[in-house]
Amino acid sequence: MLYSSDLLAIVGAGEQASLSPRRLCLFKTTTGLPLRELNFLTSILAVRMNKKRLVVVLLEKTFVYDLNTLVMLDTIDTVPNPKGLSAFSPSLEGCYLAVPASATKGSVLVYNVMDLQSHSEIDAHRSPLAAIALSSNGMYIATASEQGTLIRVHLVSEATKSYSFRRGTYPSTIYSLSFGPSTQLPDILIATSSSGSIHAFSLSLAINQRSKRSTSFLGSVLPDSVSDALDPAHHHVLQNAVSSGIRSYAVVRKIDKLEGTSSPSQFTSLRATVSVITYNGYFQEYTLSINNKNESLWTMEREFNLFSITTG
Repeated sequence: MLYSSDLLAIVGAGEQASLSPRRLCLFKTTTGLPLRELNFLTSILAVRMNKKRLVVVLLEKTFVYDLNTLVMLDTIDTVPNPKGLSAFSPSLEGCYLAVPASATKGSVLVYNVMDLQSHSEIDAHRSPLAAIALSSNGMYIATASEQGTLIRVHLVSEATKSYSFRRGTYPSTIYSLSFGPSTQLPDILIATSSSGSIHAFSLSLAINQRSKRSTSFLGSVLPDSVSDALDPAHHHVLQNAVSSGIRSYAVVRKIDKLEGTSSPSQFTSLRATVSVITYNGYFQEYTLSINNKNESLWTMEREFNLFSITTG
């Protein structure tokens, strides 16, 4: 769906001839009629849209279209990308596409879809990528490798600058990454994993706290490889939110902050609305509250089975 509009990009799963995985249908829900169709030689693995661009990800190619005219603007040759890994920022000012740049290590190609040129290549991990996310303003990119123990955040404009959160000690598959909505540094980064847990990282608070420490004597003598690890106290986990091994995706829909009275940069509390959808058909909505002592509370607001709604 293009934001909250009536435009949908639909790709079939192949059960019917009219629902070929090689066919993309742009569909208008208000009229109930298809607008245009695009056909490809191989299966479509991912689709991304904003107000100006339509991006279609195939196994070894990614196509960039003008959304209004559907004129093909560029074709990007990529490494084999069987999972269709990609991230897209909706901002027209920082309108970037991120796709894997290597099949053997965790490198990311960042491509400017407005200027139609490569922006940078980021070496994020030693192992191949499992998940990528771009912030809504296009300023930050988060990555996780197939190892799944570290999640790294890079500033897109400075490809070498990174921060890292440790998700856990044992390997786990990261299914999704999502930044909270923000015009600057996002407050929250959310991850879901094969362990069934939901991980929330207080990104802005951790980085700001780390920046203050780096100006101290201790911060000045620590090498970057040590000091780029963010404080694990800013990692807030909801255990067993989903059955282990069930693929799930989470998105931060809303952030509410109460600013501190002593300093504009000091917040008293933060409340995030997190929506989760699972491959076994469940929709969940949580509220994550973090107080000024960095204590967190997860509250489930609602849960329902999408299959029972559609078949009932």
